[in-house]
Amino acid sequence: MAFGTTTVPLSRPGRTLTIWTPEDKAFWEREGEAIAKINLWISVPALFLAFAVWQVWSVVAVGLPALGFKYSTNQLFWLAAAPALSGATLRIFYSFIVPLVGGRRWTAISTASLLIPAIGIGMAVQDSSTSYPTMLTLALLCGLGGGNFSSSMANISFFFPKERKGSALGVNAGLGNLGVSVVQFLSPLVITAGVFGIFGGDAQTIVKNGETVKVWTQNAAFIWVPFILLASVTAWFGMNDIADAKASFATQATIFGRKHTWLMCVLYLGTFGSFIGYAAGFPLLIKSQFPGVNPLAYAWMGPLVGAVIRPFGGWLSDKLGGARVTLWNFVVMACAVVGVLYFLPVNGQGGNFAGFFVMFLLLFLTTGIGNGSTFRMIPVIFLSQALRGVNRYDRDAVARATKEGNTEGAATLGFTAAFAAYGGFFIPKSYGTSITLTGGPEAALMVFVGFYLLCIAVTWWYYARKGAEMPC
Repeated sequence: MAFGTTTVPLSRPGRTLTIWTPEDKAFWEREGEAIAKINLWISVPALFLAFAVWQVWSVVAVGLPALGFKYSTNQLFWLAAAPALSGATLRIFYSFIVPLVGGRRWTAISTASLLIPAIGIGMAVQDSSTSYPTMLTLALLCGLGGGNFSSSMANISFFFPKERKGSALGVNAGLGNLGVSVVQFLSPLVITAGVFGIFGGDAQTIVKNGETVKVWTQNAAFIWVPFILLASVTAWFGMNDIADAKASFATQATIFGRKHTWLMCVLYLGTFGSFIGYAAGFPLLIKSQFPGVNPLAYAWMGPLVGAVIRPFGGWLSDKLGGARVTLWNFVVMACAVVGVLYFLPVNGQGGNFAGFFVMFLLLFLTTGIGNGSTFRMIPVIFLSQALRGVNRYDRDAVARATKEGNTEGAATLGFTAAFAAYGGFFIPKSYGTSITLTGGPEAALMVFVGFYLLCIAVTWWYYARKGAEMPC
């Protein structure tokens, strides 16, 4: 069959696509683009919900002492940190599951799995005698939301042609990342009213600012349940599996022998690892360095900026090249951290919160742009690598190489996302360790500057300079 000359009807939405050649412009314009967009716009809310459930403990853990839970400060810290650890680990496995199970099936199943922690947390917080191991288990189960990112990004990467992958992945991840900001903004609002009536459980009584008030803490988790159900059903009936995306684990595991897999792990740790780590540690850093400032009034703004700008990072990379955008983005990130250091108090004295906050917003902005640009680089790198040396006039050889490149690129997208997610644990821990050992966060921030300089060097040498090994 010659590409672009024969029309092959596709399966109906919700079924397996037996023919999928997005690099063929005629196919893409005729029918591919419409189907790809349907899958993208169903994927986005599913990923949004995954991030919301993943980060719900950042809100719930803060309120547990007022509800009568006798947990130590260290135990509360682990409840907030556990989802990052389990989510990052689950991403390793989720990276390879779409070619094994199918994107439609796995999106529906993995989204439905979010019901377990959402319902469990909603029930557990209503009883102050709930054991700590039970709470820690529920926190670890929130990692199901973190894991979903890898499978979602791998799945969407199969649907779009090379020149559109950056924009598509940027939209999927950027709007999905909004779940981090929304859960921090919305949760304090929904716990103030019994929005679910008799189905949502009884109110709890707490003392706030010297006054006794009623709260429904379970709503922070229950609020997501109907949306999870809707997203799961929509994914099952509205999305597609791609027959050509099927691949064994052994086929995908070849990425572990690819140098560029590990190089991109480093770069994505610098972008997404920074995003999720700064989001987790920002409120604590504000509280420790500027005690007179209410961190809850500002915490949600950084993740919001980083999430909203991510699609722009993908789009800009499609226009200018992912490596060029990533290189200059890391330069700005290093400068922004230096700015944060400049505005910090010294030995508890001085400091400028406005300057500190603006520098951190710039950091979140660059993490979002970098998230989009690095994720544009990965599929381009592996597709270009697979097509090197292939006779472009041999359509069968091109098709085999394209499938191989797309499969490896999708697996690498997921695996690098898993690697980078550990930043959600290590950045806040770095702050804590630095403050404990030196009395301030400066040492941790200087380590971050050094790491960004390493990322600049890697990006320039392998991807951005003239004569680079893999320009992209």
